[in-house]
Amino acid sequence: MLALVSNFDARSQAMSPTTPTVFIVDDDASVRESLDALVQYAGWRCETFETAREFLLTPSASGPSCLLLDVGLPDLNGLELQERIGSDRSDMPIIFITGNCDIPVTVKAMKAGAIEFLVKPLSKEALLVAMRNAIARSAAQRDLNAAEAALRARYASLTSREREVMKLVTAGMLNKQVGGELGITEITVKAHRGRVMQKMQARSLADLVKMTWGLNLAPAERQGCHEQEE
Repeated sequence: MLALVSNFDARSQAMSPTTPTVFIVDDDASVRESLDALVQYAGWRCETFETAREFLLTPSASGPSCLLLDVGLPDLNGLELQERIGSDRSDMPIIFITGNCDIPVTVKAMKAGAIEFLVKPLSKEALLVAMRNAIARSAAQRDLNAAEAALRARYASLTSREREVMKLVTAGMLNKQVGGELGITEITVKAHRGRVMQKMQARSLADLVKMTWGLNLAPAERQGCHEQEE
């Protein structure tokens, strides 16, 4: 595997900012070196760390990523690091690697969201499959996060009145009912509603309703949607 290293410089120079990154945290230098060689041979960027605390100081990747994490680390152990970064790096799947097959530890890691638990000596084929799956999952999660961020940005662009109108029309109220609820005319409701549809980039009322679900704004019960009033 180490014989492949001489070919890496040209590969690394061709990497874009969105090239997947594999982070490796393992206190065994020989393991880090071997994994680094395998990752770069696969065409991905690689960053290695001896301790969990070193890893915590590095910024998140600009593209899809995954973490190869040793369970038995000298400072924070693998499970502690997993817990520490759980919510902050939700788009970075974790692949645990360990020298011992400890069932309770494995179960705890998988319950906390790890996607794989591999025992040393590591199989190159198994590692490549696990990393490809992790990177694919990371890319999908990043797309989802970006879509959610864009949706919230569009919602933030609404005025307070437009948000009130959006809430009521997606709850199933007719324009006339919304006007009565807010103390404004039906024509004014229609104007606000049109701006809401435009700003939210909604193609239909059903589309707008789905957006309220994505924003966690949907009421517990709905009276139905009245497409005829669009």
